[in-house]
Amino acid sequence: MKHRDTGLFGEQYDRTARQLPVIGEQKDIRYYSSPARSVLNGPETTGMGFWSINPYVGCAFGCAYCYARYTHRYVMERAATDEKMTDVLGEAYNRLPPWLAFERNIFVKRNAPGILSRTLRFGSDRHLKLLDGETIVIGTATDPYQPAERRFRVTRGILEVLAEHPGLRVSIITKSPLITRDIDLLSRINRLSDLSIHISLITLDRELARRIEPRSPTPESRVRALARLREAGLDAGINCMPVLPGITDNPSDLDALVKRVSEAGATYVGACAVRLQSAAKERYLPFIEQEFPHLAERYRNTYGNSASAGEKYREGLARFFEKLCAKYGVRSLSRRYEEEGDESPDSALVPSVQLSFEI
Repeated sequence: MKHRDTGLFGEQYDRTARQLPVIGEQKDIRYYSSPARSVLNGPETTGMGFWSINPYVGCAFGCAYCYARYTHRYVMERAATDEKMTDVLGEAYNRLPPWLAFERNIFVKRNAPGILSRTLRFGSDRHLKLLDGETIVIGTATDPYQPAERRFRVTRGILEVLAEHPGLRVSIITKSPLITRDIDLLSRINRLSDLSIHISLITLDRELARRIEPRSPTPESRVRALARLREAGLDAGINCMPVLPGITDNPSDLDALVKRVSEAGATYVGACAVRLQSAAKERYLPFIEQEFPHLAERYRNTYGNSASAGEKYREGLARFFEKLCAKYGVRSLSRRYEEEGDESPDSALVPSVQLSFEI
């Protein structure tokens, strides 16, 4: 008899599966096979207003502000409880702090495309709502085009399935120019369904980006990817998420960012400030202490008893981006993000402190 275990994002795993095997290594990162019994996570499970798919658990990009670290620890703790850990995974579980294990131990749902195909063809009435235009977002917790995708191609497999079903609404969120590899499939989906692509970019400053997002693609490579997607006729814009108070919210820098992506053809720019739930605080606040010590006290005061920044900051940020987008002829989604508190993947991402204007 099969037993199922449900993850924090609604994925169901086979609890009778044996140990999670190592299926690859790259420098200091290990990849583990983590078969899922379902990959479509419904709004009622996640609390988000859309369906979601996450091909990977854990993310090698290592962004200091990432909100999804708690999901990874849950997977590792479940593996320990169910005695499915290999020796190497058990060593990582005992040796690495949770925030670092999230970046160095990546769980790969290699069977996700097959599961998705069966779900869309033979799923319940609840799943078939997807064929009536409900939105599927790929990459709400970890980046679907992180380095693992070059080898395992799980995201591409998922796109191949979605390309077989017309009338869908599909969104993809990523920091990686690897998405341009799949322009053929994205174009096919775009002809049959409603597709939007969200490139995450919080600064044009390469050195600053490297401090905050140590293994992520460079800002300029993301802008080039945006331009290639737009040249292919795809709807693609920028998520300036999260805006980091006192670090990436300098008005002149944000102006330059919106100007640059508008020149690359961005169809929209969305922005909202960093949101810090407990697991994100455990990584981000020590990071601020080390890298930006002059901001540490203000961050502690702001986030000590709240996950969000003050309303004044959020409102000021939204208004500022609306003006910038009007200036450069780009549609602004900042007001909607601030009002709705969208948990988009880059969403350690939502309401926060106060622009360099006044944190």
